[in-house]
This record gives sequence, C-alpha cells and structure tokens, in this order.
Amino acid sequence: MTDRQAIFQHRLSNGLTLVAQSMPWLESVAFSCAIPSGCSREAADQRGLANLCCEMVFRGSSEFDNRQLVEKLESLGCDYFSSTSVYHSYFGGAMPAKGLFEALRVYAGVLRHPLLPADQLEDGRLACLQEIHSLEDDLPARTLLELRRRFYGEPFGRNTEGVLEHVSRLSLQDIKNFYQATYQPTDAVIAVAGKVDWEPLKEHIESLFGDWPATPTPKLLSQPAEHGVCHISFASHQTHIGVAWPSVPYNHPDYYLARGAVGVLSDGMSSRLFREVRDRRGLCYTVSANMYSLRDTASIICYCGTTTENAQQSLDVLIEQFNLLAEGISDEELNRLKVQIRSGLIMQQESCRSRVGSLAGDVLYLGYVRTLDEVNERINNLTTKAINEWLRQHPPGPFDVVTLGEQPLELHDGISTTPTR
Repeated sequence: MTDRQAIFQHRLSNGLTLVAQSMPWLESVAFSCAIPSGCSREAADQRGLANLCCEMVFRGSSEFDNRQLVEKLESLGCDYFSSTSVYHSYFGGAMPAKGLFEALRVYAGVLRHPLLPADQLEDGRLACLQEIHSLEDDLPARTLLELRRRFYGEPFGRNTEGVLEHVSRLSLQDIKNFYQATYQPTDAVIAVAGKVDWEPLKEHIESLFGDWPATPTPKLLSQPAEHGVCHISFASHQTHIGVAWPSVPYNHPDYYLARGAVGVLSDGMSSRLFREVRDRRGLCYTVSANMYSLRDTASIICYCGTTTENAQQSLDVLIEQFNLLAEGISDEELNRLKVQIRSGLIMQQESCRSRVGSLAGDVLYLGYVRTLDEVNERINNLTTKAINEWLRQHPPGPFDVVTLGEQPLELHDGISTTPTR
C-alpha cells in the first residue's frame, strides 16, 4: 500500500461505520452519509416514501429552517446532494477542506433532528411527483426500470421514485414513522475523502454521532421475481430493448472475472457491442452493458436504443454477441480493457467526489475498503485463460427481455414477448 492509498476505518459502538481516505495533495474534501432508509424498507402500499422522507429530512433541522440550511451550506462552499437507493438514502457534499467539520456538524443536526416542516410537505411532494412524471418521457429509463423490476422482484427491483398514487396520498405522519424506523446508525456509513486528518475526524464523528441510539430493523424478505420477456406498447419510431441475465455480486470472489468479460463486451468504442451493433452494422444509436450488483445478487443489464425498422435485427445481433462471448475473449481485448480500467483508477486518485462513493460502497457491500492498489492488482492479474474458463462455466443467460415500442420482438427460439401486467 502506498501513502496515497492509506485508508482508515472505525466502527462506533452504535453500529455506524466511519471510513476515510486522506488525500493531502488536494485542497478539497467530499463526504457521504449513507443511512439505511432505502426504498426496500417501504411498505408495499407506500412506494416512494423513502424518497419523500429523504426530501423532507433535508428541509431543515432543529437549528436551521429550510432557507437557513441552504444559506449555511452555501456559505461553506458546499456542493450538497441527497438521494435514495434500494438500501440507503445518501446525504453529502463536496467543498473546500477547511469547512468540513462545520458541514458535518450541520449534517448531524439534519440527520438526527430533522425539522420535517408541515408547511414544506406539499413542496416536497411536488418535487417527488415531478421525478415520477419525468420518467414517463424517459423511455430508456422506463425500459430498464421494468427490466430490473422483473429481474430482482420485490422489494429489490423497485424504482426509488415510487408510485404516483402512493406518493400523492402519503402524510406527514407516514414520513415521521418511516424516519423513526429507518434513520438510525446500525448499517449506516459516513465516508470522507480528501484533505482531512484521521484522528481529529474520528473524534469529531464520535462527538456528533456516538450517542445516536440504534434501532433494530427487521430483515428484508424478498418475493419471487417475475422473470421472462415482455413488451410495453408505445407509439414511437424508436424501440428500446433491455436484456438482463444473472451474474455475481460485488462481494463474490469471481466478480472481477465477470467484470472483465463485461468490459470486453461493452467498455468503450472498441468493445464488441459498439463495434458490431452500432459501428459496423449501424443498427442502433446507443448500446451498452453494465454489471448491476445488489448485496446478494447481481445481473448484467444491456440496453439498446434503435429504430422500429432495425429493432428485431438489433435484438438478434445482441443475443448473437452474448452467445459469442461465451466462446471466449482474446489477449488483445483484455489488454485494451486493462488500460481503460487503469485510466479510471488514476482519475479516481485525483477526485475526492469519485473516491468517496467507492469508499462507502465498499464498506456497504464488502465490510471493508479495497485500496486502488488492490483493485489495480486484481485487474493486472486477470488473464484470458481465467476469464474464458469462467465464461465456459457461466455463459450468458438465461435472458430476461423488456422491449418498449410499436411492435413486440421475437427471440431466436421464436417465443414472442408477452404483455406487461
């Protein structure tokens, strides 16, 4: 491990984990607070509650009202954010390093003593409803949301924005109940990256969050996923295609073998999908495939945007390329991928924003942080022989398919897609 890769981790007695990487060559710092209040914690008839709660929590604290909170963060030069995912809601920002401790103090007040102002409820609701409405016009997002819903099932395949009818009727008491049940330190992570000293940071976090009482949360239970194929009818000259198949999650020993295979398939303009589907045959305007990992399960999700006329051939060529991947990759393809990944790792070293997300993600999914040196070593140790053996044992498939457009498509075996429920 180099000095540039020194990473510190500390678990408070209440279950909250602090992780930090000091990047003294920077003058900035980024931080992220992950709270175990994701959309998977919502009741089935309250879809969107986590997102609305996140919106309302960030509208003031016992010390600041909504306007004062914004002014305070802006006075510190803090570029702040909040968002919700399947497992967690995130609150954080990036800023000049000198204001970090004061910003963390402000965030501690927001997370532990939110104002949840009644007069802000309709404004918060409107913001969440606008996010839901925006998905109606985002056809690629609609396609992939339906694909993830079918692949992962309940509650892990949910979209974080929720359901229009549910959000419209959520009350302030619903928000307060959800906050009390999920905003607590067990399984929470605070990640910091940038110009920061570890020991003072650890003492500061202990003083802010050390007496935050933990609340036991029930284990999440999943329901069987709705696999298969479906078509969403939509009058358009475009067709949107989503294909998914099982993979290994981030904490699996074979993760980097799967990542290498997907990289050859989709990373960059020299990847197989870009070259074969978009460049040589001109079938689509965009195509990509990515690994999408939850804690215990994962998928490879491919998206292709094309015209109605080219849609069937695009799907045929996608399946063809997935099947060809199972026959193996070449040394040239792997070497090119390694260069691309190393370039990304180098850029992470220069960005505290990018690094803080990796720190939090590693703790949440692995329980510890892989240094960039460790990741680089794993990438360097990848061989075509190992990846090809993994592909031989784990060929792409079986496939879940979602299409959105005028006409349903057919798979190679002639099975037509079925209507959505």
